Amino acid sequence: MKVTLISIPVRDQEKALKFYTEKLGFIIKKDAPLGGGNRWITLVSPEWQDGPELLLEPAPNHFEPCKVFQDALMEAGIPYTQFDVDSVDEEYDRLLKLDVDFSVQPTEMGTVKFAVFNDTCGNNIQIVETL
Repeated sequence: MKVTLISIPVRDQEKALKFYTEKLGFIIKKDAPLGGGNRWITLVSPEWQDGPELLLEPAPNHFEPCKVFQDALMEAGIPYTQFDVDSVDEEYDRLLKLDVDFSVQPTEMGTVKFAVFNDTCGNNIQIVETL
């Protein structure tokens, strides 16, 4: 068994696609219409194109419990997921220049350094560096 797909809820797929590709640097793996204005959009890391795909899931628009859960995580300041990076400080500086809004600046905790940003699509995302 292995992980091949990770889903992240987004309220606007086009806005999410722009943010995740233009600001975070992911690349499109699949983009297919599903009907009703929804698409099957998956992204991958350019450094790991055969790795797990990130699905931009429009569930909050169609399934109220998903929207409630997403809102609760945002209100509590809890990240929906995390992405590993080589250097949190470098990624933080790069993303600040692209006007990404961080709620937690680079912080060391034990054997990791992390920061948390808003993906503009309803989620807090944590970036993590192993020290």
